[in-house]
Amino acid sequence: MVKRWLVWLSRIHCCRGFGIQSPTDYAFVRYVVNEHWPYYAYERLQERDWLRRKLGRLYLRLANWRQPAIILSDDYHPWFHAGCQHSQLAPCLLPPASCSLPLKIPLARVEIEQHQLFQQLLQHTDQLSVIIVEGIWRDWQAWHTIEQDSRVGTTFDLYYCGIVLFDTQRFKHHYKINF
Repeated sequence: MVKRWLVWLSRIHCCRGFGIQSPTDYAFVRYVVNEHWPYYAYERLQERDWLRRKLGRLYLRLANWRQPAIILSDDYHPWFHAGCQHSQLAPCLLPPASCSLPLKIPLARVEIEQHQLFQQLLQHTDQLSVIIVEGIWRDWQAWHTIEQDSRVGTTFDLYYCGIVLFDTQRFKHHYKINF
């Protein structure tokens, strides 16, 4: 509980998109990441753990915003499905050599420790792809390596997870957000 408040206080200057000059990135932070209005599925999808509930709500909003055809994730399926009901949900496990990933991955969720899986997913991204990297606070060095990758466009550091966008036509930005 104390750690949660310390994290929040250390990022107080990064609230609600303050200081973001890009209108696109500002709208993403304001209306997807830090949206506080209740969504239609919040009451139906309940979690006891505050962090799992907070991340689940974020994932619902991300799926609602991006409307992907395929979502690769090994967890949070009810939240992703509530955000985009026409999406096909697939486990995001390291595929065997015989298994092939889809040509382009619109939305995927991985843990920060899954370096090999993240590298495989990078080969299947395009400008509309979004990869959520959960648990970035457990390995800051790995997160900074992801930020510096030449295939990555914009990153959002939410402390509990990172959001990676791949639009390299725009300037590369790394935002720290109070989530």
